[in-house]
Amino acid sequence: KAADMSADLVGKIEEHIEEDDPRNPATIADNVGDNVGDVAGLGADILESYVASIVSAIVLAIFMKFADHGTMTESQYYGLIILPVLIAGAGVLASLIGVLVVANMKTKDAQKSLSFGNLFTGALVLGSVAIVIGIAAPDYPFKDSFIINPEFVSRWRLFFAIASGLIAGIIISKLSEYYTSDQYKPTRKLAKDTQSGVAINITGGLALGMGSTLWPVITLAMAILAAYWSAGVYGIAIAALGMLSFVGYIVSVDSYGPVADNAGGIAQMANLDPKVRKLTDRLDSVGNTTAAIGKGFAIGSAAFAALALIVSYIWGSAGTANEIVNNPVINLVEPYTLIGILIGGMLPFFFTSLLIKGVSDTANLMIVEIRRQFKEIPGIRTGEAVPDYKRCIEITTKGAVSRMLTPGVVAIASPFIIGFLFGRSAVAGLLVGGLASAIMIAIFSANSGGAWDNAKKFIETGEYGGKGTPTHEAAVVGDTVGDPLKDTVGPSMDILIKLMSVVSLVFGSLFPVTPFFM
Repeated sequence: KAADMSADLVGKIEEHIEEDDPRNPATIADNVGDNVGDVAGLGADILESYVASIVSAIVLAIFMKFADHGTMTESQYYGLIILPVLIAGAGVLASLIGVLVVANMKTKDAQKSLSFGNLFTGALVLGSVAIVIGIAAPDYPFKDSFIINPEFVSRWRLFFAIASGLIAGIIISKLSEYYTSDQYKPTRKLAKDTQSGVAINITGGLALGMGSTLWPVITLAMAILAAYWSAGVYGIAIAALGMLSFVGYIVSVDSYGPVADNAGGIAQMANLDPKVRKLTDRLDSVGNTTAAIGKGFAIGSAAFAALALIVSYIWGSAGTANEIVNNPVINLVEPYTLIGILIGGMLPFFFTSLLIKGVSDTANLMIVEIRRQFKEIPGIRTGEAVPDYKRCIEITTKGAVSRMLTPGVVAIASPFIIGFLFGRSAVAGLLVGGLASAIMIAIFSANSGGAWDNAKKFIETGEYGGKGTPTHEAAVVGDTVGDPLKDTVGPSMDILIKLMSVVSLVFGSLFPVTPFFM
């Protein structure tokens, strides 16, 4: 993202050259960064959610055996443990089929074919999960008093929980598409308003992102409630897996954007026919929307997975098996729990500040280097000299590696510090507060950044004056503000809350029940 920001700010605004122009020293670093961030980065994020949802479902199945005081049979016990693995396997096969179907579709509208593949793969997953449930799932009587119709003992309760997660994922992806695609009103209005300058572009993008949290959060809340009513806390865990069951297709769709973006860069650097670049720009705009869809899935699944991990921590932190059902670890009137909630709500904001500062500082070093090269190597502007691409790559690589250390320590150390200082209840509050705060920041960041980027690309098609106008320059500035939000902050929120939850679950038994000073 540092390379992306600096390449745009110096290249487009100061030097008035095209994006990915080979005369720009940051061009190669920018193209490399697309793969690093939007393929490897988001892929790792979704993989973490995928594994976390499987682990949390297995852990909850183990705790449920203790909570039932021996009423669960061995076959039911092992059935609930193996079920997440079988569902994941069915999702892999469905994803392979979905990718093949979309790859062989003959259509000129990339957006429609990818959206169709999303729905087709989701339906395929539901069908394959139904087969798995019918063959391998146990008829387990869910004892929780809050579930709907507890007398109805059927394995199909599990199917309803999985379906709620999957449907929620598809709805969130469509909402992400609506808020970030230039085919819809929010982004087009943002592009139109940019005619009034940078400030209006920035404030409009911020308002769009903040407002876009409403319906995704309501969707998540309804899905969590449906999963809980269907199969209790175990239902929440497998609902996360349902949302992620076609993770292979999600990652493929998300990777589409960087491929299209880099194709445009290659076309520009190779001086191909301008028609080629015009086509790749249109594909890249679709890619920004598919990236937002991928981030929507990542955010929603992270919320489910983290919630399941938090429940696992709360159950597992009980002193004895008899305390698992009515675990006293969370008591909102205790000051230690409130302290945990407040600190948990603050951490995503502090984490965000570290990330944005890291990107901003590295981008600043890049801008200084790019200006130096334009000044000291005058042949760059005329194409007679080759820029020092390697130096820019070194700056971004060093900046990225060094700037990840502090946020990583914060995510890992926070549960230990809060746990040993204030006890287990404070850690539970930390996780709950962190989850609520991180979801909002993640959705806001992803949608604001995607809308700023596509508003810029919409203007570059010739709308509102097109390239080289003050409107375009204002949109470029907005896009550079959105870069660290959508591609650094958004995905990192998922990682923060899941990492804290996993650390708390694994080491929760080490934390004292009461604060150390009691």
